[in-house]
Amino acid sequence: MSTPMNNSLPWPTEAAVLPLASVRPVLDRLASLVNTHEQDASLIPGLAVTEEEVAADPPPALEQIGDELGGITVRGLTMLTLQIEDRTDVGPYTLLGDATSYYPLYETPDSAVVLALDEDGTPGAVYGIGEDLALQLAAEDLPGYLDRFADALEATLDALEARGPADEDSQDSRTDAAEQLMDEHLFAAILGMDELADAPEVPLQDPAAAGIEGLPAGTLAVADLRTARVGARVDLIEVEVPGDPLETHVAWRERGRVIALLGG
Repeated sequence: MSTPMNNSLPWPTEAAVLPLASVRPVLDRLASLVNTHEQDASLIPGLAVTEEEVAADPPPALEQIGDELGGITVRGLTMLTLQIEDRTDVGPYTLLGDATSYYPLYETPDSAVVLALDEDGTPGAVYGIGEDLALQLAAEDLPGYLDRFADALEATLDALEARGPADEDSQDSRTDAAEQLMDEHLFAAILGMDELADAPEVPLQDPAAAGIEGLPAGTLAVADLRTARVGARVDLIEVEVPGDPLETHVAWRERGRVIALLGG
């Protein structure tokens, strides 16, 4: 059972706002894809243009982007969101830190894609979290993830179009196909669902030997992904730490590319 968190979060305010210009091309591409395939996909309006009250509480650094885009649905399934309304600390979030240290972009009961946020609220890398709670580097930053998402969305919508008109297709089978296609083109690779994927492992090290400055007090182990390629994986459970590994939690540094594992 999930544990709801307060939607009015004490976000840090020091981070610079991610400029809309940095994602303008991909936002335009997403809008074009949705307009072209409006029977299968739709845009979730941004906070500045929606006519409905939205309970979501995104971090201040995403203000410009979140004002314009709220997310993307495919066949009614939310595949990308910048408007998470309920925050929990269970399921895929079990080993993550404070709710202000990350922001979910996609979630199921057992998995999630999250944007890492540094101590000052600066957006960093994007990670996929599978059922085993391992972290897999999905993109170096939010613009990179949106580009990757757009590629998967285009492939999915093209495949749905090849099935024929939506009103001539079985609604349930088309929705199932959409979910499977998004998994095939994106989520399987970053949520540990692809058993054949060769994801490089980044080990958790003793912080005393890692040579990384600025780690939080109480760091038990640290993984350095500053030079890791997209797809790199960190297994948070398979590490020897005092006590129960499920009682540890993550803190990010260096725009989410350094993962510190702290005691419970």
